[in-house]
Amino acid sequence: MGLIEACAATFPDARWQRCGVHFYRNVFSKVPRSKMRDVAAMLKAVHAQENHPEMQKKDASVGEALREMKLGDAAKIVDSGIHETLSYFAFPSEHWRRIRTNNRLERLMKEIRRRTRVVGAFPDGQSAVM
Repeated sequence: MGLIEACAATFPDARWQRCGVHFYRNVFSKVPRSKMRDVAAMLKAVHAQENHPEMQKKDASVGEALREMKLGDAAKIVDSGIHETLSYFAFPSEHWRRIRTNNRLERLMKEIRRRTRVVGAFPDGQSAVM
C-alpha cells in the first residue's frame, strides 16, 4: 500500500496497473483446486475483450458467475480489484502489450529487495567494521 500511495502522491495523474498474475493468485487462493481451471478461463476472458464497455460487461458477469459457483470470497476479490488490472484499456491498443504487464516494476522491486537484504546484514556499525 505504501508504494501505491507514494506513486499517487508523486504522480497524481498516473494510472495504477496491477500485475495480472498476482491478482489471479489472490483470486485462486479463495478457489478450490477443482474449480481453478474454470475461474482462470473466466478471468482470462475479461482481459481478452476488445474494448472497455465489453470488458465491463464481462467483468460483471464473472462476479455473478463466481457467486453462482458459491465462491463469494473470490467474487469479492474480483469485484474490488479487477479494475486495477485493466488500467491499460485507457491507452491505445498498440500500447496494451507493453502496459498490461508490469515486469519492469517487478524487476525494480526485486533489485530493491536484493539491496536491502545486503544492508540488513550489518545491523550496527561494529558489525560493518568486522
